[in-house]
Amino acid sequence: MMIKTILFDVDGVFLSEERYFDASALTVWELLMSQNYLGLGNAKDFKTVYSDEEIAEIRAKVFVGDNVLNFMKSRGMNANWDMIYMTISDQLIHLAGQLPDRIRKEASALLQKPIDRETLKSFKKWFDQYPVKPDFDQFLRDFSGTDVTKQGLIDYLNRVAEKRLGIHTDVFKPKSTFWHIGEHASQEWYVGDENILSSTGEPSVQPGKKGFLHEEVTLADPSAIRDMFLAFRENGLKVGIGTGRPRLETFKPFAYLNWLDTLDENHIVTADDVLSAEKTFNAAPLAKPHPFTYLLAYHGKDSDALRWTAREPEKLGNGSEVLIVGDSLADLLAARQIGCRFAGVLTGLAGKKARAEFEENGADYILDSVSDIKDLVLSMSRN
Repeated sequence: MMIKTILFDVDGVFLSEERYFDASALTVWELLMSQNYLGLGNAKDFKTVYSDEEIAEIRAKVFVGDNVLNFMKSRGMNANWDMIYMTISDQLIHLAGQLPDRIRKEASALLQKPIDRETLKSFKKWFDQYPVKPDFDQFLRDFSGTDVTKQGLIDYLNRVAEKRLGIHTDVFKPKSTFWHIGEHASQEWYVGDENILSSTGEPSVQPGKKGFLHEEVTLADPSAIRDMFLAFRENGLKVGIGTGRPRLETFKPFAYLNWLDTLDENHIVTADDVLSAEKTFNAAPLAKPHPFTYLLAYHGKDSDALRWTAREPEKLGNGSEVLIVGDSLADLLAARQIGCRFAGVLTGLAGKKARAEFEENGADYILDSVSDIKDLVLSMSRN
C-alpha cells in the first residue's frame, strides 16, 4: 500500500531537542533559584548567561542525568512546558514539606488554591527564613508507584501533595496559572529578549537572555531535507508538519534553513494552533499524544477539521495511506488513534534506546534518521 501523505514531527526528527531540554532545565533552575521566583539561590547561583559546560551541569542536576525526561517521555508526555511544570511542581511540594510544622500548614493551604506570582512570593519569604533544599531525585521516587500516563501525570501531582503534605487538592492541572509562569520563563530562554514580546505578548520577567532560537541543530543535512520535500511534491505526495513548537520557533528556523518555501503553510500546525483550538472549543488538552495536531496538519488549517476537537477522534478512512514520522511514543500513540502508519526515527532524546519501545508498541518502520524517509516512501510509490 503506497503512502500518499507524510506528516512530520519536528523536534527529534528534523531539529535536535537538546536546546529545548537545556532551556527546560534552565527554566526549572531559574524558578527555584532566581530572586524573581522562589529565591533559593544567591547572586552566584543564578544568572542569565551560562557556558555550555554550566548548562550541561544544571541539566544533569535538574533532570537527574535525563532520567526524569526519559521517564516522562516514556509515559507519553511530549511537551517541554508540561515537563517543566511537572518538575518544578514536584520540587515545590518537596520544599513545602521541609518547612516547620506551623509554616508547613500555611504553605499547604496555599497549595489548595491557584498558584500565582503572589503565591511564589509567600514561599520565597518562608524559604528565606527557613532554609530548604531541592532534591531532584525525589521526582522519580514520587512517581515510581504509579502507572499513570500522559496528562494523568500532571493530575498525579495532587496525589503526591496528599501523600507528602496530607492535603486534598486539585490545584495541579494542565495549563494552570503556575504552568503559564513556567511557560513564559522557558520562552525567555528559548527566544531571548529580542523576540519574547512578539512571542508571548509580555516582556521578559528576567531580562538578559540571548535565546537559543538561532542555534538550532539539524539532525540531517538541511539541503537533503529540502530535496526530500521537493521530491515528495514532484511525486504528488502531500506533506504536513505537526509540532509542539510555537509558530515563531517553527517558522523562523524553517525559513533560514530554506525549507519553508517547499511546504504548504496551511499544513504546518504548531502549538499556537492547538492552543487556539483548545480555547475556542474548551477542549483541552489537545496536545500530543492527542492526534489533533496531526489531524489538522492532514486536513489543513482552513478546513473544518476543528470539528475533531468536539469528540473522540475517529480513524481516517485512508489511514493506511498516511505515514506519521516521529521520535517518541506520543507520536506513535497519536498515529494509532487515527489509524495511520508510523515511522519512528532514532534521533530523539532516547536515541537508539527508543528502538525497543517502538518495537514493543508496534511501529511500522524504525529508521536511523529522517533522511531515510525519502527512499522508504518513494520506493512504495514505485512498487
